[in-house]
Amino acid sequence: MGDTVYTNSTGRNIGLLAVCQALLFANNSTLIAINGLAGLSLAPYAGLATLPVTCWVLGGALTTMPASFYMKRAGRQRGLTLGTFFGVAGALICASAIVTSSFWLLCLGTLVWGVYNAFGQYYRFVAADIATPDLRANAISIVLAGGLVGGIVGPATSRYTINLFQPKFVGAYLALIGFALLTVLLLRIVRIPTPSAAERAASGRPLAVIAAQPKFIVAVLSGAVSYGVMNFLMTSTPIAMQACGHPFGDAAFVISSHVVAMFAPSFFTGRLIRRFGVVPVMLTGAALNLGCIGAALAGLAVANFWWSMVLLGVGWNFLYIGGTTLLTDTYRPEERAKAQGANDQAIFIMMVISSFTSGMTVTSAGWERVNLMALPLIALVAAALIWFALRQRTGTAAA
Repeated sequence: MGDTVYTNSTGRNIGLLAVCQALLFANNSTLIAINGLAGLSLAPYAGLATLPVTCWVLGGALTTMPASFYMKRAGRQRGLTLGTFFGVAGALICASAIVTSSFWLLCLGTLVWGVYNAFGQYYRFVAADIATPDLRANAISIVLAGGLVGGIVGPATSRYTINLFQPKFVGAYLALIGFALLTVLLLRIVRIPTPSAAERAASGRPLAVIAAQPKFIVAVLSGAVSYGVMNFLMTSTPIAMQACGHPFGDAAFVISSHVVAMFAPSFFTGRLIRRFGVVPVMLTGAALNLGCIGAALAGLAVANFWWSMVLLGVGWNFLYIGGTTLLTDTYRPEERAKAQGANDQAIFIMMVISSFTSGMTVTSAGWERVNLMALPLIALVAAALIWFALRQRTGTAAA
């Protein structure tokens, strides 16, 4: 990471968190690749195909704020470990659903799995908390870079496990348990400070005061919309590719490439932010999202899907890391639970809406409509970033 310097213990902990992130996204990318297709095979009608994906996200939306406050009381290490066991339980329920051909049990399994995802989203904040302020963007980037491994391993594993046992998909869900249990072992050797009694008792400013800051608004809007648009397009991609006659192997490759594109830039995103500033990097991310839609509308070949998902992934990376970095400047240490929880709550709410509507849209109106519906949201983020940049420039000039 260039001129980035950490103490040995901090660097070790950030590295371990990056591996945990890799295992989390090995599971997540597998779920992305198979949940829509498994749902389509069991759903009462095609419009509900992505409901299992929606339930996965809903599980996170319902628990991300409680997870944040639980970790404030019990500590990050205990909370992250607890979350991982929800992943094991969710995978077992999903496998049982496939065996019994129960669509609603599959939805329950993905809902439980979403709790693990809610806890896992805090790996990046743990890294930010243990790094010095000038290295926060780099620490966040390093941890998110772990998703690169997950983007390769998850879909690649699902290719071999999807038909390993009958009925189809059982083996892919059972393989997720191994990744989750390995995460439990790694979390036992991560050293994260336990909150003191004073830190657990302090509350800081009301959330309404924190959320009224322009920087907080832009940070949350960018993170929530970028994740919502990404999820909206990504969730419908395997279904759209199947409708176009492309085999599952091609869909798995496209999703794998997308997840790699989400996290590979993390090796240099932190340095870009330190050199050019966080808002220019985020504006570049918005521009790449527009390019993603252009590639999708240009044709239905595998190459079009591939370029669309790769541009979407890189754009998401710039917006998400940038938004997280902005957010860390908006709260005091005693306020991090409520501020981080509110941010991730907004992200998960957007993901719930996007995952459910994507299935209904792609099955009823087609892939082109899915992409056209994402345009206004990207424009909103770009406008907010330009407004914030002009506001900062005016403030600097006045000072």
